[in-house]
Amino acid sequence: MRYWLLGGFLCALTVLGATACTLAPEPDSAATISSQVLPADARALVYGRTVGEVIQSPELREKIPALFGADWMPGRGQIASGASAFFEKGGPLRMVRIASNDYVAVTGCVASACATRRVLMLIAEGGSSLLARLDDGAVPHYYAYGSGGVAPPGNAQGIVDAGLRALQRVDSAYP
Repeated sequence: MRYWLLGGFLCALTVLGATACTLAPEPDSAATISSQVLPADARALVYGRTVGEVIQSPELREKIPALFGADWMPGRGQIASGASAFFEKGGPLRMVRIASNDYVAVTGCVASACATRRVLMLIAEGGSSLLARLDDGAVPHYYAYGSGGVAPPGNAQGIVDAGLRALQRVDSAYP
């Protein structure tokens, strides 16, 4: 009798725990922001055909290091190898639409550790806004940059995560 009561109690506790803790996502979270990968077109290649060309393009050459700030160079910020190392191996350049805004999606990784050390950078049309997520092991770091009088969006983390979610739905997001 005692085991039957204990078993019934544990079952009820499991059902209660599974249903009682469900929370709606935040309005600006990646789960609520619409995102999709767009068919390939020339806009994805506006800054170059490869990740290396994008990094060196005249329009972005100064903006990308500014996006990452002290983390761009090794030994200066919280990323020991520097964010620049995360672009050693580049993935395909793609277009993503996130909350009705189009971005060039640039992915890369540290060549010797692609599974754990990778980056997703989103470039808004016109290059005035740059957003990025850099995964350094289990720790994600988020970056936002605006230029030309355009401030980066306040929900940059949600936008980048929504872009990553869209890329993962299509295929592997990273190289």
